Amino acid sequence: MDKGNCSSLTEFFFLGITNNTKVKVTLFIMFLIVYIIDLLANLGMIIIIRMDSQLHMPMYFFLSHLSVCDLCYSTAVAPKMLVDIFAKNKSIPIVGCALQFLIFCIFVDSECLLLAVMAFDRYKAISNPLLYTINMSSTVCSLLVAGVYTVGMADALIHTTLAFRLCFCGSNEINHFFCDVPPLLLLSCSDTQLNELMIFTIFGFIELSTISGVLVSYCYIFLSVLKIHSAEGRLKAFSTCTSHLTAVGIFQGTMLFMYFRPSSSYSLDQDKMTSLFYTLVIPMLNPLIYSLRNQDVKGALEKLKKKKRLDLRK
Repeated sequence: MDKGNCSSLTEFFFLGITNNTKVKVTLFIMFLIVYIIDLLANLGMIIIIRMDSQLHMPMYFFLSHLSVCDLCYSTAVAPKMLVDIFAKNKSIPIVGCALQFLIFCIFVDSECLLLAVMAFDRYKAISNPLLYTINMSSTVCSLLVAGVYTVGMADALIHTTLAFRLCFCGSNEINHFFCDVPPLLLLSCSDTQLNELMIFTIFGFIELSTISGVLVSYCYIFLSVLKIHSAEGRLKAFSTCTSHLTAVGIFQGTMLFMYFRPSSSYSLDQDKMTSLFYTLVIPMLNPLIYSLRNQDVKGALEKLKKKKRLDLRK
């Protein structure tokens, strides 16, 4: 389409989650509580890992960055969504829309890749524990995390650039509560085939790579665990992986349903509900899953509580 035929939009308007005034208060309170738990749980996880020297290990280094990703992409969406529940004017400048999607995409992609890196870390820890600290040195861990964020940023820049070069010459009302690609493409009067192709190609490659990486790592982990003679040792090895497998299953399952289901089953209302789950609920679940099932994190939390009590007595 000729760029001259494009309207000069300066802002979009969200239609939001619901127009039912009876449920707005309930939704606001519920989502606010979930977001506060997101903030406290993920910030708490980051602080505990940084403060306790016993948690200065590769596994917890990656876990702290998982909390950073959860914290960043939920914060890119939740505050604006909470304000818009009661706002009459749910507008967002087009630059703000692009920035919101960019931040969201960077950290969602980074979390996908980080979960695969964490599976590789578990493989190294279980298959060859004596060389674990050498194989997963601080330099290696830092390079892996840097690579995760670099790929996430590159992918986000591609999708953001392609989405906001489109013409929006009709309605500027986004039937969603944040700036995501699928509802934006529905508003465009340009040819969106390239955008759709890049979503399936790049994000599909990231999903395929991460899921394959997790599956391969756990195949090797399973074979390594079978070589452990004691039942107690096998149980301990498996227990260190259950939290990670739970987090992978929830996150990847939601991503696959969201972006790779057949177009014939696509529904904007269903899309909103799924988006609420992975923008608010998953960032809340991840730190809870790891803290409730991890004795080291529990121990670090207890030590922090005891230290606080001693400081108060002084």
